[in-house]
Amino acid sequence: MDPRYDVLEDAARLGRAFVDSLDGRAVGAKATLDELRGRLERELTDAGEDPRTVIAELAADAEPGLTASAGPRYFGFVIGGSLPAAVAADWLVSAWDQNTGGTIAAPAAAVAEAVAADWVRELLGLPASSGVGFVTGCQMAHVTCLAAARHAVLAAAGWNVEADGLQGAPVVRVLAGAQAHVTIARACRILGLGAERICVVPADDDGRMLAADLGAILREHDGPQIVCAQAGNVNSGAFDPLAEIIAACREHGAWCHVDGAFGLWAAVSPSRRHLVDGFREADSWATDGHKWLNVPYDCGIAIVADAAKQRGAMASTADYIPPNESDVLWGLEATPEFSRRARGVPLYAALRSLGRAGLTDLVDGCCEHAQRIAARLDADDGVEILNDVVLNQVLVRFADSDEVTNEVIERVQQEGTCWASGSRWHGKAVMRISVSGWQTTAADADRSADAMLSALRATTAG
Repeated sequence: MDPRYDVLEDAARLGRAFVDSLDGRAVGAKATLDELRGRLERELTDAGEDPRTVIAELAADAEPGLTASAGPRYFGFVIGGSLPAAVAADWLVSAWDQNTGGTIAAPAAAVAEAVAADWVRELLGLPASSGVGFVTGCQMAHVTCLAAARHAVLAAAGWNVEADGLQGAPVVRVLAGAQAHVTIARACRILGLGAERICVVPADDDGRMLAADLGAILREHDGPQIVCAQAGNVNSGAFDPLAEIIAACREHGAWCHVDGAFGLWAAVSPSRRHLVDGFREADSWATDGHKWLNVPYDCGIAIVADAAKQRGAMASTADYIPPNESDVLWGLEATPEFSRRARGVPLYAALRSLGRAGLTDLVDGCCEHAQRIAARLDADDGVEILNDVVLNQVLVRFADSDEVTNEVIERVQQEGTCWASGSRWHGKAVMRISVSGWQTTAADADRSADAMLSALRATTAG
């Protein structure tokens, strides 16, 4: 073998060792940021260093700062693990080093992404004519979809925003529920629509937008409007009444965008697809591959029902780029990026390895494990489950106390059996449990619930 490539074998071996450690290692990091800087901060040499030495020392120095977020008991921030086929495909993507902005530079990667897009549309039951773009995550999926929305609603008002910008344009009003994810506001900030200008629609106690209030608010404005609905609240897992929201949008000529970062995939579960009833009639959808589809970071998916509107908002060209004469929507026509890695290829591998039944089992299994953890915790007198566990999210409060809840969270994170994050819900501190990984089992759920209860005992005993 060419010795220049020994470093690739080293990386494969080190990656395998990390994956093998996931079930047994402490889930949280073991080193502080200062300690990690002390390990990783080196003098940059003039001559460079041997690649094998660089990779060996990088792996060793990073080791205590790595979390087991790809493992079976990481329940923070709706982070999925990575399926073996998806990891392997991601390694190939790095080795191939293809620029997937279009079919000219990367024909095979572009077609693999087009097939993955077909499968996404098929699995979700979305129109075959929908435009699909692969972006970094749901944040950029929102930017892409809301750019298409901005393009469409202003074009309907006689304004070309791509050519003329927003100065002097008709006012575009964005509406979102009181529990909308922060990335919606951030997308509006990026697009010049104004984070603080979002019209907030009231939500119920579980975080669901009140559709009756939406209709009344839509009637107040006779200009361009965009409504952002939610399929899966990031805290409670609750779903907005999508069918009613979309009907209100149709009545008032508003664009409806659905934030389905993870919850959109309830559509593949026969027992849970009622949660997204009516969602297919929306104008755009944003979701993530690196959450419930369990592919490596970064993989977000922006879907627009009318691909022409997505292309109208995103497409640009130059003299050195030939026209797209294929039926495949180029990456640079579907996303804000001109150059990028083939992030849809790991998704291709993940979906092909899972199949329809495997994806359904993954979604259902995570929901069942979340309900199992909630049931075990709820049986304890010192624990309150604050949400209806309809999906994979659980909100937990301990001893009805902010202080106790926060200390339990800290103890759980430090002990290492599992990792759950903190949040606030209706002004109170809560532990937020998000079950999203393909490796989680019922035994992991039980083991994690026991660790949380032990942390509660240790906190209240002190």
